[in-house]
Amino acid sequence: MFSYGLFQILAFFLIILALTKPLGLFMTAVFEGRRTFLHPVLRPVERLIYKLCGVTEDREQRWTQYAGALLAFSAAGLLLTYLIERLQGWLPLNPAGIKGMTPDLAFNTAASFTTNTNWQSYVPEVAVSYFTQMLGLATHNFMSAAAGMAVAIALVRGFARHETDKIGNFWVDATRATVYVLLPISLIVAVALASQGVIQNFSPYTKATTVEGGTQTIAQGPIASQEAIKEVGTNGGGFMNANSAHPFENPTPLTNFLEMLSIFAISAGLTYTFGQMVRDTRQGWALFVTMSLLFLGGVAVLYAAEQWGNPLLS
Repeated sequence: MFSYGLFQILAFFLIILALTKPLGLFMTAVFEGRRTFLHPVLRPVERLIYKLCGVTEDREQRWTQYAGALLAFSAAGLLLTYLIERLQGWLPLNPAGIKGMTPDLAFNTAASFTTNTNWQSYVPEVAVSYFTQMLGLATHNFMSAAAGMAVAIALVRGFARHETDKIGNFWVDATRATVYVLLPISLIVAVALASQGVIQNFSPYTKATTVEGGTQTIAQGPIASQEAIKEVGTNGGGFMNANSAHPFENPTPLTNFLEMLSIFAISAGLTYTFGQMVRDTRQGWALFVTMSLLFLGGVAVLYAAEQWGNPLLS
């Protein structure tokens, strides 16, 4: 069992290593505005977003303008999510008839998802409707991840550029992060998870009779789509209270492996993107090695503890 566990850890690390360069190259092309294999399909979508939002694609911003755009974007997202949570009792896709959140809980949740901390001071399956899960929380998982990626790219440009005070355009970076990176990967991951048994439906909660003759309410919902961006965007905020420990979110060893890969893939790829954008890939690999050492050091401690087991159950 010990050797099998080490093999899984090694396989996981090697797959992440194999994904780092191609994903890093792809994200470099995306954020530098160069053509990628997804452009024939997604470039019209990108242009439409700019047109609807009044964004001038080639107009770059100083760091103060970039920061202001980030704060405005985050504030608007926070307010939208807060209103959805407060009004969910009157909104559609609420088969369980869940009432709106209290003001303090709604604000805490909205602020938490806006900042990508995703702290859940509630039980989702009894406090949040399908509408809130999708339009409020899953959407925020995209928005906060895109904002984080945009800030990372702006920071990289700050290192790479020496003769300008411009660091890009927040609206363009966030749009490209969403359209070319987060959405396609999340779609693939969501389909893969659904194929393995992660549920995706709008069914009412199921009432079941237990073997003891009692009654149990089994929550349903569009879980696979939210689970995908939860992991790809390195968010918390699971559909169920138990998060990925719940069998509806993570039913098999394969889904567990895919979800872990999803958490690491973009972060690892961004190290190579850094190296490419500063024109020195050695710096990117140095970041990757540093992150890998921290990861493997943590794994060594935790895996040993897991192998020992719980002494209370011996």
